[in-house]
Amino acid sequence: MIEKNSSVKKRIWRVIIIIVAVVLLLASAFYYYVNQAYEPSDAAIAILSETETDEYTIEETAGERIVFTPTGEITAGIIFYPGGKVEYEAYVPLMQKLAKSGYLCVLLHMPYNLAIFDEDAADGIISEFSEVDSWYLSGHSLGGVFACRYAAKHTEDYKGLILLGAYADCDLSDTDLNVLCIYGSNDGVMNLQKYENAKANLPDSFEEFVIDGGNHAYFGDYGEQSGDGTAEISADEQMESTVDAITSWMGLYE
Repeated sequence: MIEKNSSVKKRIWRVIIIIVAVVLLLASAFYYYVNQAYEPSDAAIAILSETETDEYTIEETAGERIVFTPTGEITAGIIFYPGGKVEYEAYVPLMQKLAKSGYLCVLLHMPYNLAIFDEDAADGIISEFSEVDSWYLSGHSLGGVFACRYAAKHTEDYKGLILLGAYADCDLSDTDLNVLCIYGSNDGVMNLQKYENAKANLPDSFEEFVIDGGNHAYFGDYGEQSGDGTAEISADEQMESTVDAITSWMGLYE
């Protein structure tokens, strides 16, 4: 009887050790995965050093958000969800260009650089900026997906959605949201078939703009992305085209 109990205890300990080993292995794999994020360029970081210019101001709350406020008249507010595994500072150049065009931009930080860990990161932001009359949600890649999910729960608070290399995986077809979809013709990361299928989730009035020669990564400034197509234009040119498209489109509603 004693030998039998001893044998059972050994088996239990073996199972415990195996479980602990698996948990540690999974934790290590997760840690490795989330720490392989795309980093912003030196040029993107340099923009943050000049917190006040004649055209805009920058206010950074480390690990939370970066706010770009135009010094002149504000056309609208844009809350931006960064792409998956991309450090949020990589989108500073795009936010800078939008701020120069009159948009107050709130660039969100995501835990582990993945929007899945903070889908509701936009909570409370609108109430902080009473000077802004209308708001839009935007996001790149995975960030765009989660911007859509957030919009689905707060349709009454937003005038529209701006998706960059992204698509909606939730049904927004019966909402009053204005939607603009922008992607590069050489995008090698976004699944174009899923993008086409997901158009059914959008209101019939959605607009689409394809940047000729653009790719997936160049909505930000973090270099080349694995699996992406080769761009035929620079990241700066792609961002300029993006801002032009947003400005023209938003002019229809503001």
